Amino acid sequence: MKYYFYALIVFILDQVSKWFITKRIPLGEERSVIGDFFIITSHRNRGAAFGILQDQRWFFIVITTIVVIGIIWYIRKTIREGKVLLSTALGLLLGGALGNFIDRALFGEVVDFLQFTFDFSLFGKAIYYIYPIFNLADSAIVIGVILIFLESILAWRKEKKGATHEHKSDLV
Repeated sequence: MKYYFYALIVFILDQVSKWFITKRIPLGEERSVIGDFFIITSHRNRGAAFGILQDQRWFFIVITTIVVIGIIWYIRKTIREGKVLLSTALGLLLGGALGNFIDRALFGEVVDFLQFTFDFSLFGKAIYYIYPIFNLADSAIVIGVILIFLESILAWRKEKKGATHEHKSDLV
């Protein structure tokens, strides 16, 4: 149950932060947090990550419904298998997916507000990049995907190590 609790915490934090942004910061307004590097920007996104697939609301609702069902099924499976890291990752994915799903289903758009601008010099070359604006649900999804990738690497290493031990015992 704790993995569903993680999803619930992500969902609540995401929805509360989006509510706060919509009520306190007018659309398009920016508020500096750390100079020009980190800015809270009231923004709406009718598409997916990086603004792709704009105005495809029903597509996202259908796909997200399928994904959420799949995540719930897979969480149950990973819990039975005792895969703590993978279950945690899936809980984060579930909370993030539901947070953005609710926005799309109810309002036809997702509230984004976290903006980072990278402006520095690297080996004498000027770097200026504004990362696409995102929200807490997006952050949870990215962290969940990173944890799934980490779990995959750890499982692969364990599998490889087990295969090496089996191979050595076959030689004896």
